[in-house]
Amino acid sequence: MPFTFHGRTLTKVGVIGSGQIGPDIALYFSKMLAPFGVKVVVVDIAAEALTKGRARLEKKIDKGVEGKAFKADEGAAMKAAVTFTNEYAQLADAQFVVEAATESAEIKAKIFAQLESICAPTAILASNSSHLEPEVIAANLKLKGRSLVIHYFFPAERNYMVEGVPGKDTDEETAAWTMRFYEAIGKVPIRVGSRYGYAVDPVFEGLFLAAALCVEAGLGTTKEVDTVATKALGLTVGPFTAMNLTGGNAITGPGLAKEGEKIMPWFRTPEILKQALATKSAWEVPARGETVTVPEDRAKAITENLQGAYLGIVDEILSAGLTNLADFEMALEMGLDIEPPARLANRLGVARALELVQRYAANNPGFAAPRWLAAAAQKGGAIEVSVVLREDLGEVAVLTVRRPKSLNSLDEACFAQLTRHFEAMKADPKIRGAVLTGFGTKAFVSGADVRFLARIDSPETGMRDARNAQKLTLLMESLGKPIVCAMNGLAFGGGLEVASACTARIAAQGLKILGGQPEVNLGIIPGAGGTQRLPRIVGLEKGAALLRTGRPISGKEALEIGLISEEVPWEGLVQRAVNLAKDLAAQRVNLPPMPKGPLPQVPTTLPACEIGHLSRAIDAILCRAILEGARSTLERGLEIENAAFGDVCRTKDMRIGLDTFLKEGARAKAAFIHA
Repeated sequence: MPFTFHGRTLTKVGVIGSGQIGPDIALYFSKMLAPFGVKVVVVDIAAEALTKGRARLEKKIDKGVEGKAFKADEGAAMKAAVTFTNEYAQLADAQFVVEAATESAEIKAKIFAQLESICAPTAILASNSSHLEPEVIAANLKLKGRSLVIHYFFPAERNYMVEGVPGKDTDEETAAWTMRFYEAIGKVPIRVGSRYGYAVDPVFEGLFLAAALCVEAGLGTTKEVDTVATKALGLTVGPFTAMNLTGGNAITGPGLAKEGEKIMPWFRTPEILKQALATKSAWEVPARGETVTVPEDRAKAITENLQGAYLGIVDEILSAGLTNLADFEMALEMGLDIEPPARLANRLGVARALELVQRYAANNPGFAAPRWLAAAAQKGGAIEVSVVLREDLGEVAVLTVRRPKSLNSLDEACFAQLTRHFEAMKADPKIRGAVLTGFGTKAFVSGADVRFLARIDSPETGMRDARNAQKLTLLMESLGKPIVCAMNGLAFGGGLEVASACTARIAAQGLKILGGQPEVNLGIIPGAGGTQRLPRIVGLEKGAALLRTGRPISGKEALEIGLISEEVPWEGLVQRAVNLAKDLAAQRVNLPPMPKGPLPQVPTTLPACEIGHLSRAIDAILCRAILEGARSTLERGLEIENAAFGDVCRTKDMRIGLDTFLKEGARAKAAFIHA
């Protein structure tokens, strides 16, 4: 069946260019769309490029099969879905085309003109430009409204971040559909204003320039500056290594010069880059595993220069209004694999961060004075970044947990922002209901952030954190307004506990894994009400078995046992949740409420349950919490759970489980000693 999404049906997508990035874009399209029978056509006028592009794509697919990223038949289907050709005519029936040719306004304009003469008027034409404004690329189009820029990041098949850049003539329907489409196929899109370089590339190229200027000033060699940069900015690789990996010299040289004209005069092509371009040489960078020692005084100077430049470039982009802090923080962390700016500023101290930018601006003519950081410093305290987004759709407020890098896991900021939003909704007479969902297609909320678990060092700490989590779920239940949980993906641990505190739960259709309470695998028990609410929702016996084994369930099973009330196609999930919230608020629909009193006919002991390698000591505490809570009110049951969580923190198995998880990952089986 074709891929149908919000009024558009895709049977064929096109990619123009079979160079460094085009085959990777095609690979991702084939991975996500081949299961729907969608064909991918890669067009290039050079036969050699087509041959190399196909080899590149197939090699990566084979590697994915070998690494079990996908099955052999899936890999074969991905290959079969992609056609490499020099015939533009094969794009005549494509509904979505991404141009990924050379970064030249003339070449891109020529390609767009050719596409316009071939493709249907309804086809969306996107350019994977890294710099050029969409207005420049689409200048000669007759139907400018269907065009925009979609800027991918290296490597395009694995880096989930994309910038969506509509032009002044782009239709809003085209822009909105494209952003939602990329979210639906697993990317993380942010919408950015139209300006040369957009939002992220001036940071990437500006950091390279700052690093080059450090070398030109004699502060260090390219090896030394690269080494310091990774520590100063949390980079996986330094600016010079990144330039080698991406082959970015040829684009960055003219890009920096143009940014000097269009952004701020500080941007320019440094002399050492001009020399590298003239000699076509790569940068000398640290070899894999090589230790490069930099004297402390020079390391300090390089660090301060790079941090000041980075935060100052970010400041200029935010001050220009190209994007917002929440989007930019996420984009830089995911797109460039760098410590995001607000986190860095908070780590340094906002006043210190402002001082570094002011000093860099004073020492570098043409560098913009800080405005965003200056305002943040004046406010005092840490800079807050929104990880829970609110959108009011009439009388229903929609909250979206957006932390895609950690599968929307709950950290302290997330708990605090959810609490603040729900308190505001409770006091807002215009809001009659709420929807709680997560960003993307993979996860609603994957659980509590690992840092929550890592810091549990005593029963008191564990009980405090669990009690704080319970406060959020109690607030949700006492809101006085219905909350519908739109489970867009998996919900584990704290995610399922938060979902269980909602009035109703619906889920995206066809989820092979919807959720579970896997805490026992870590040597702990749920602490935000899971031991009390899950048995009340799905029944004592079923709920206890799920809690004791940590077994995940599918959307189909969740529907069968009553954990969710319906399954809905992903693209219509939030709207269905909004409608259900309205119906519940108006009492047009009545769903059975979760019982909050003692449960009837609670047995003395729970049925036997095979728990395998799991801790019998933890299981005993868990069973006691489930049974005692079932005989009590929900309010009293939460107190019982909290005390039980404290008992868990006194066991040796809790530390064994957490240590195994933190050191070896979630799939490792802890060697519990049952004590």
